[in-house]
Amino acid sequence: MSDIDIPALRAELRAWLAAHWQVDQGLVAWREKLVESGWGMPHWPREWHGRGLPVACVSALEEEFEAMGAVGVARAGIRLLAAATLLEHGTDAHKQRFLRRILTGEDTWCQLFSEPGSGSDLAGATTRAEFDGTRWVVNGQKLWTTSAHHADWGLLLARTDWDAPKHTGLSFFVIDMHQGGVEVQPLKQMNGHASFNQVFLTDALVPAENQVGNTGDGWKIAMTTLAHERRNADALRRWGQGSGRAGRIYDEERAEIATVMEPYRWYPQRTGRVDLLLPRARATGRIADPALRQDLASVLMLSRASEWLAQRARHAKENGKPEGPEGSLGKLVASHVARAAARVHTAIGGMDAMLAGADGAEQGLVAEILLSVPATSIAGGTDEIQRNIIGERVLDLPREPRTDAGPFRDIPRNPPRGR
Repeated sequence: MSDIDIPALRAELRAWLAAHWQVDQGLVAWREKLVESGWGMPHWPREWHGRGLPVACVSALEEEFEAMGAVGVARAGIRLLAAATLLEHGTDAHKQRFLRRILTGEDTWCQLFSEPGSGSDLAGATTRAEFDGTRWVVNGQKLWTTSAHHADWGLLLARTDWDAPKHTGLSFFVIDMHQGGVEVQPLKQMNGHASFNQVFLTDALVPAENQVGNTGDGWKIAMTTLAHERRNADALRRWGQGSGRAGRIYDEERAEIATVMEPYRWYPQRTGRVDLLLPRARATGRIADPALRQDLASVLMLSRASEWLAQRARHAKENGKPEGPEGSLGKLVASHVARAAARVHTAIGGMDAMLAGADGAEQGLVAEILLSVPATSIAGGTDEIQRNIIGERVLDLPREPRTDAGPFRDIPRNPPRGR
């Protein structure tokens, strides 16, 4: 980093933006220019649409985009998780085929990992992929798949060897979500939203060239995807906001965000909405309650500590450090913050916190918070899974006893569920 001239980089980017940025151009056409220039993802390798710069330069360069009001490459949804996974594990053919359209926003993605009987125990996946000599034939069911209803491609974890131990019998694929044999059904949530789907795979076909990594590498590759997901837990909030400026390109960006980010509209509520606690306590007069003030102060302190932990993870990423356990630490702390905030919201609103719509606290928003908060302890790996990771990888505690060794076909598991 010491030999990188940040002011010179800023000046070079400013000059490039001044020469190419126009608000009346199309969104995809503009992003094509970003991809060609490498300024859209400057820390990516030069051969794959970047400039080979250290990650630590990114935040400074993003400030130049913001100062100009320039739109960046497509980031909303899980597309950058797909890109990060393919950059690390994909072939040159994968990178050439998929990365450009990820950055331009022309393709959307989903993540086909969890199943009815293997959510937290992801390695227990039973969706099977069998090779018929020229392609993989996939059968099974996936669950909790965000954005599957409008995704072009899916990251698929499937079992290819039932005689291998559970973690080594999995393989990783890119699957076409528009093909026959892929049926997507929305799931209605208790908070009123429907951002998740169940996906039924019936003789769905995956070309041999769409396999990522070697057969049996699925678990290792999936861990790369999840590590990026946990470390970038706050990215949806930062990247899912459009500009209020006028111009064709801003209109197209807002339309893109409205479509891609629609399933995530309730995500701020699942964090507990700590930002509403103090204003609500003051507006309702509950700030005068000394016991509630103590609970409120506790939540605010825990939230600030969580923000610092997230900053630590971002700084580690900016300095090019590999994905570490701070993602699990941050996710576990976020669960504690969300639950504590929900309790204080309830204490402030009393019975009104249970009412939806105009009759409820904050026009029913508090009720939505209470119904959404449990998701924080489940999605992306449960609190129990995060504690195991922290215990084993951070505290160096003994691994918990396992009862699932040996061939996967011999391991007791949940019975299959029908439609």
